[in-house]
Amino acid sequence: MAMRLLNSVVLKQLAEKLGKSNLSSNLKVSSSSLLRNFSSTSDEGTHPDFKPQFKGDAPPSIAQIIEQDVKSKDVFLYMKGVPEAPMCGFSSMACRILDAYGVDYGSRNVLEDPELREGIKKFTHWPTIPQIFIKGEFVGGSDILMQMHQKGELEEAFGTPEE
Repeated sequence: MAMRLLNSVVLKQLAEKLGKSNLSSNLKVSSSSLLRNFSSTSDEGTHPDFKPQFKGDAPPSIAQIIEQDVKSKDVFLYMKGVPEAPMCGFSSMACRILDAYGVDYGSRNVLEDPELREGIKKFTHWPTIPQIFIKGEFVGGSDILMQMHQKGELEEAFGTPEE
């Protein structure tokens, strides 16, 4: 009750100061609508310290990073570790298969970036790492890569001649 009375008094005083006589007679107007009416979108007369600050472009989102990665090379591998030192057996198997075909591939270590590690799973709707992209399309994990190798499908996917 005291707060309502205080709001009424403040609104009345504000309305009188601003010359809004209809506002002082009708105190049902909310303080938020009064503030909206008198807020300014102009930065004129505002000290530079209080003006909106812009710091250039926002950093790329995880999805943008992934899209850039898979466009950068015909074959791209999201893995645990790096090709020279894989940090799990499945990532190691994916690297060995790609190396056996002599494919030039890009990779990214998901252990270095927890956001990327979760982001790639959401991006592909695939729950495990490693994840392989060939010519911009998600193929699957190391198990799928191994199946494609066993069926002789990787030569065609990579565009390498069969021996």
